[in-house]
Formats: sequence, C-alpha cells, structure tokens
Amino acid sequence: MTRFQFVADHRDAFEVKRMCQIVEVARTSFYAWEAGAEARAVADEELAARIRAVHAEDPGNRAYGAPRVTAELNDGAPAEARVNHKRVARVMASNGIAGIRLRRRVRTTIPEPADQQVPDLLERNFTADAPNRVYVGDITYLPCGDGRNLYLATVIDCFSRRLVGWSIADHMRTELVEDALLAAHRERGGLTGAIFHSDHGAQYTSRAYADLCDRLGVTRSMGAVGSSADNALAESFNATLKRETLAGAPGWDTPAQARRAVFAWSTRYNTRRRHSACGQISPSAYEARRSPATLPTAA
Repeated sequence: MTRFQFVADHRDAFEVKRMCQIVEVARTSFYAWEAGAEARAVADEELAARIRAVHAEDPGNRAYGAPRVTAELNDGAPAEARVNHKRVARVMASNGIAGIRLRRRVRTTIPEPADQQVPDLLERNFTADAPNRVYVGDITYLPCGDGRNLYLATVIDCFSRRLVGWSIADHMRTELVEDALLAAHRERGGLTGAIFHSDHGAQYTSRAYADLCDRLGVTRSMGAVGSSADNALAESFNATLKRETLAGAPGWDTPAQARRAVFAWSTRYNTRRRHSACGQISPSAYEARRSPATLPTAA
C-alpha cells in the first residue's frame, strides 16, 4: 500500500492534513494523486467494457485471457490507444473477467505393444524452422450426450500450430488417424520427409498406420508410454478446442452438432484465432508471413 492510498483509506476517520504530516507527504501531492486515481478508475471501467466486448464479439473469444485480449484490443489501434497486457490482466482480475477453462478429461490413449520401437525424435521440443517438417497429433473425445462420444484425430504443424489435417468418427479404429494424416497429405500437397509425433495409442502403433506413414514418406516419432508431457502440444490443442467450443457445457446435444462446431472452430482457429506461439496472429497468417510462396493458406 502506498502512503497516498493509506491517507485515502482513512480520510473519513482522520484529517487529511494531519495524516499527510504523519506519513510525510505533501497535501497537494496527495490531492493530485487522488485526482489521478479517479481518472484511472474511470479509464479502467472503460477498458473493462472493451474487454467484455471482445469476449462478446465471437464465441471463440470467450476463452481469451489477457494476452489475446490485449492483442485484440491493440490490433489496428493508434499508438496512443494501445494498452499494456499487465493492465489488461489487472482490470480483468479486478472485474472478475476470465477466459473459460476446461475441467473434464477422458482417456483415449490405449497402449498396445508394438513389434518395432519408434524413437522420440522431438524430446518435448515442439518447434520447427519451416512448415511441413514436424507434426504432432492425438485423439480426443467429443461428448455428445447420453454417454455417447465422437472422436477427433488431429495433425498439427509445429511451425505454425496450424491444424493441417483432422478426422472425426464414432470409433477409435486405426482408420480415424489414417484419415487425419491423409487429409494433411492432401492439404500440404505431400508429406515426404516430415516427422509425425504421437503417443503410444494402439492406432498409432498399428502395422496399418506404420505402412501408411511409409507410403507417404513420413517418419514416425513417439514419446514415452504414459507421458502426456511428451505430446504436450497436441494435448494443449485438444483442451483449447473443447474449452472454446463447449464453453463449460458438458457436451453437445447431438453428433451432428458436435461436427458442425468442430468444423467452424477449426476454420476460425486456423484463420482468425490469435495464437501466442505465432506472436498473437493466426496460424495461417503466420505461415503467410513467414513462408508466403511455399504453402497454401486455406483452413
């Protein structure tokens, strides 16, 4: 607490002049601070309204925390109107504004003994110096009510965090992850020379999936059994998807509703959603800036 704040907090009980003498501050300085504090309070109220407007603008924005909210507020704003992320965080905290958080988890990784050892080529380094070189992927459940689930398989580029391939089905058979990898192959115009990193789920350790990777020229990589941190980028993507699409709801009413929601969100994720790893621009925009002539930018 500052000495000025101490005087302000006790002015109803004691004389301002006497308290200023005790804490050794000039009375004129206290009144100047007080006038500034009132102006800051008004400015903070206005900023809180702008933050709420960002969350209300798009359903996906409701999960935005201070860094992404700050980027949204500063996008296209003149220098004098730009705000600091620490101030945004303070105003959000003081006004009870927070991004939506995910709670529920369901196990989708079922280890299966493999007939060949696949090394961990990433060792938790989820970066790449160019697109179409290193990918991660995973399977996550999509709750659809009445105990039913759909399952989503993903292929995510470590360079831009772009969702390049994905597949949804009502099962977790190997075809689910094969379809996602084939979608990435079509989107990129080929995956030859790329690394694909996954966990040790039965789908990824199957002979059929290994054969597909060989045909596409993809090198497989796997983390340790039972270690979610070894595939943290894909795990984080899954959590973000469900946090931003479900917005705290236990699930979708129907599988069709879930499919529509994932399709809409994946398009927004690639083309509009701000990503911290991309400097608070979208994955597609990041790829367009860093390698504009080499890859397509469609969702």
